[in-house]
Amino acid sequence: MISRSGSTADLGGRIPQRALGRGGPMVGVLGFGAAPIGFLETDRAVVDRLVGSLVDRGANLLDTAAMYRGSEEAIGRAIRGRRGEVVVVSKCGSPPGREGLDPWCAESIRLSIERSLARLGIDELDAILLHSCSRDVLEKGEAIGAVAEARRRGLVRMVGYSGDNEAALLAALHPEVSLLEVSLNLVDQANLAEVLPAAARRGLGVLVKRPLANAAWRAPEEQQGIYRQYAQPYHERLARLAIDPARLGVAGDPGTAWPTLALRFVLSFPEVTSALVGSTRPEHLAANLRAAQEGPLPAAATAAIREAFDRARGGEVWPGLT
Repeated sequence: MISRSGSTADLGGRIPQRALGRGGPMVGVLGFGAAPIGFLETDRAVVDRLVGSLVDRGANLLDTAAMYRGSEEAIGRAIRGRRGEVVVVSKCGSPPGREGLDPWCAESIRLSIERSLARLGIDELDAILLHSCSRDVLEKGEAIGAVAEARRRGLVRMVGYSGDNEAALLAALHPEVSLLEVSLNLVDQANLAEVLPAAARRGLGVLVKRPLANAAWRAPEEQQGIYRQYAQPYHERLARLAIDPARLGVAGDPGTAWPTLALRFVLSFPEVTSALVGSTRPEHLAANLRAAQEGPLPAAATAAIREAFDRARGGEVWPGLT
């Protein structure tokens, strides 16, 4: 169960909050990406302390998924006694469905949502997202219809999509969708062109995955676990951007300056509701909270990063990495 104090009580006041879409709940601009705590089999006491510290500071959005091994169970244990203070988002549809079903068929999605609720120990999800299905799946309609049916049954409050590029744009325009989760960071800016503007026009909530660019400033061989698949392309892109945190107004050693710059860049876009950062280490949590407290970068720094991105890719297409 999450605590209301502890070792991070001296980190400062509550972080800024933004509405999760038109009429949605207020959530912290920093959210908790709960994949690492599951895949890395994090100790229960550590999870409780991490989540408790976040909620105490107003970082009340917790993002998990059916495929994040052990994550939903860990979050469920951590939020006991404080369900009313948190916004819980999960995802369905990936990996392949159980019981021999297509993962995107209505029955598979129904079973996945019911399992997620049982693992989390709650009666209703604040949001359920289709987990990176293709544009073809969205156009077929069965998957989006299944999550909409779960909302009508009172199992979820908001229906959304997690993914990038053309599929994310299609989802942003779908009348059943009220929440998107997309990639956005220093080296992954494709969704700024059309997806975020479309989301803003419809008043959607926008969650950002991989806001710290999977620590692209580190050598790829230093990455571990779930971050390895993005390490090489992100690292190569950052090298081509040739940017320096100090020249952009963010001082400090590289281990602090880079993540601060990355997080504040993402928070510079008003379309973004919350940037999701996963962590299993309290010191990383503390640094992320401080960066969120500092808020968006100055407009000139944000513009310089966008210009560096466009200059680095030249005529190439750098799609969002799903």
